[in-house]
Amino acid sequence: MADNQTPFSRRTLLFAGGAVAAGIAASSLGWPRDTEPDEPDVTDVTDEQNALPRIVGEFDIRSGTEILTPTRLFNTTGPQSFAFDDVNGLVYTLQTLQAGIRLSDEDEPLAATDRKDSGDMCLTRLTAAGKVTGHMYLRGFGHGISFAVEPVGKRTHLWVEGKADPKTGYGRSVARTPFKDGAILDSSDSAVTHFDPVPSASDVSPSLDLAGGRVLVSHERGGERRFAVYQMEDFLAGRTESAQFVKAGVQVKEEEWFQGCALHGNFIYILTGNPYTDKNGKNPRKSGGNTYISAIDVTTGKAQGRQRVTAAPDLPYREPEGMAVTLAGGRVGLCIGFSVKNEDRRELTLYRFTA
Repeated sequence: MADNQTPFSRRTLLFAGGAVAAGIAASSLGWPRDTEPDEPDVTDVTDEQNALPRIVGEFDIRSGTEILTPTRLFNTTGPQSFAFDDVNGLVYTLQTLQAGIRLSDEDEPLAATDRKDSGDMCLTRLTAAGKVTGHMYLRGFGHGISFAVEPVGKRTHLWVEGKADPKTGYGRSVARTPFKDGAILDSSDSAVTHFDPVPSASDVSPSLDLAGGRVLVSHERGGERRFAVYQMEDFLAGRTESAQFVKAGVQVKEEEWFQGCALHGNFIYILTGNPYTDKNGKNPRKSGGNTYISAIDVTTGKAQGRQRVTAAPDLPYREPEGMAVTLAGGRVGLCIGFSVKNEDRRELTLYRFTA
């Protein structure tokens, strides 16, 4: 699919976030074709410079509020991403399926590497307080870099990566399917609807901006991390030719791990970082970690901040895992997750940043 230069309409770029609405002048709606962000307008600051602004896009990254204490998921493996159902006050998480499990229609248990290579994932449903209320097993879908949930009446639809590449275990399509507690679902199942908005792309994973009615698709193409933005009604109808693309550029550096993304208002938000290493490694605990939140303005393709996250520095194991926006409480929050080691399993903790 060719990259297009179709500008967003004014209707497309009017968003509501809880009680906050953002309007954009018609003259600013053009978006350069396949744009790559320039150097960030707001640079990182040291701890001694905390008096300076640390705004990324719309959010203040100086401190984060813990909204979910380290919480066990349905499987013992590390969390990969999470998504909010603000309508029903729920949190959904994805993790690769743990080793040694034999599902009801399988002949034998499988090793963790087999599960990962096959794109087998476990989805957990939690209350806002962290109580597990349901789960699903998703086989052949992907790694779970990012995903979303869409409440539709009494049903909840999952937006996840699908058609896992057997060479990497990462998704090649966007998949939409109803949540069904306790189900074992294959990517090839008839209940799954697949979309292929960026043919030949790899590492495909979706996110939703429900307030703005948009779909964000993160993907790699030509060795570069890119993002595509669609109107949800067009995406569901298969009208993907008017998508807008932007390259991550300097917001995801070559040595960094891409850990998730989100779309809200005028900005794509990007999470990168690695777990702590030992004291002799490149990312020791005393360094405060190398977790960064970055933003790209979707109306211009320009970088709009890149800041190191200093929240939760004392976690014994601190790997950034997932990013999502919540409108709970009537105030928009940008949230990130950290994977935490606790005995023989991983847990998930969430932190929220506000405007």
